[in-house]
Amino acid sequence: MTTELFYLALTLILALIQIFLPAAGRVARFGLAWNAGARDEPKGSAGPVTGRLERAQANLFETLPLFIGAVLIAHVADANSAWTVWGAGLYFWARVAYVPLYALGVPYVRSLAWLVSLIGLVLILAALFI
Repeated sequence: MTTELFYLALTLILALIQIFLPAAGRVARFGLAWNAGARDEPKGSAGPVTGRLERAQANLFETLPLFIGAVLIAHVADANSAWTVWGAGLYFWARVAYVPLYALGVPYVRSLAWLVSLIGLVLILAALFI
């Protein structure tokens, strides 16, 4: 397995974790019975941290298809290089850092982590054309 595919696998694990984190917050706030039910009645806010975790998850899911596509295209086209390795690493580690930064409400540094992940994605895409 290439380093890029390894980072892709790790990113998918991160995505699963980011699905479960806000779900755990909702269960803690509203109870297991509500979570197991049909949830027909909205309960309102699950709290600020759970809301941030939900937004962090949505943010990951905005760029995740692009990351998956870029890594797979680089792999199929045999365009793996130092650029794609750095890009995949930057994307993954910045996304890891993004979760606690967002959950804790840290401004600016959270945006910097997002920007670093975007730079990683751009590096992979750029490697396809150089």
